[in-house]
Amino acid sequence: MNQKVLVTGGTGYIGSHTIIDLIENGYEVVCVDNGSNSDTSSLAAVKDITGIDVPYYHLDLCELDGVKRIFTEHPDIKGVIHFAALKAVGESVEQPIRYFRNNLDSLINILDVATQNHVEALIFSSSCTVYGDVTHSPVTEETPLQEAASPYGRTKQMGEQMITDSLKNSSVKSILLRYFNPAGAHASAKLGESPVNPAQNLVPVITETAIGKRKEMTVFGDDYPTRDGSAIRDYIHVVDLAHAHTLALRYIFEGKQQVSTDVFNVGIGNGLSVLEIIHAFESQTGEKLNYKVGPRRAGDIMAIYSDYSKAKNLLGWEPKLDVNDIMHSAWAWEKERTGRQIQ
Repeated sequence: MNQKVLVTGGTGYIGSHTIIDLIENGYEVVCVDNGSNSDTSSLAAVKDITGIDVPYYHLDLCELDGVKRIFTEHPDIKGVIHFAALKAVGESVEQPIRYFRNNLDSLINILDVATQNHVEALIFSSSCTVYGDVTHSPVTEETPLQEAASPYGRTKQMGEQMITDSLKNSSVKSILLRYFNPAGAHASAKLGESPVNPAQNLVPVITETAIGKRKEMTVFGDDYPTRDGSAIRDYIHVVDLAHAHTLALRYIFEGKQQVSTDVFNVGIGNGLSVLEIIHAFESQTGEKLNYKVGPRRAGDIMAIYSDYSKAKNLLGWEPKLDVNDIMHSAWAWEKERTGRQIQ
């Protein structure tokens, strides 16, 4: 196969797992990241797992000249998987201009350079946040998009529209992957979620609390009209999610996509509440979590989970791992990374 693929945000959580999946499926990878919420230790893990030393560019994608330099030095790049973005819902409420500038300017530069260099495929890291505060689940790709609940979600809505408009008359084909809540870690326990900034996603907050890095954790709201009062989400194993990107690339490279831009949900197809996730962790690991209930968090919605039948039918993708696999792998990774930090 040997097509060359640029992965932006490639030292991050989902990006680094996707790089492994791409390599294992015969692709050559170039990585770019500005290191704002990750570092190159993930690429060291990629090399340890795959034996491949991935070329790495440390730069901000908002700098157009830097993006052009990557393509000058790698003119044979045929695909781009664009992960790079700020992604904390609560932070985006507090810093909306920073989120708009970073997430949208970087995408504009990627679109500009990708079209000029005749890239064949662009896979965009979108999000279930584009659906807004939906009235029912599961959501399909045809579910009407509601008002975004946060500036982060707005950047994903705007990003999808920018891609659709920009590539309508281009030879570049794109896929928007709307994914839900990635969690878990690589089975080797050599790679997992390890943000430079304090973790805000639920599962690493759980594991950090269990191992003692946090005295306690907060459940944001127990007064939602759900079965136990806490918010409901669709938690997908990061390894399954990574493979969806590889299959999306292959779908375009093999000439199967007839439209310029298509969209796919990528989730496990089932909703679990925050309290159910906590109890699943306790059940699978035997660890008791110290948690309290706090007020709802700005930007959060009540409940959302996916219908992924389109991805199953067209991309040949479906999840192979469940919430128990998420908890086992996340806990193994937390113990491994904490042990390294203590040494």
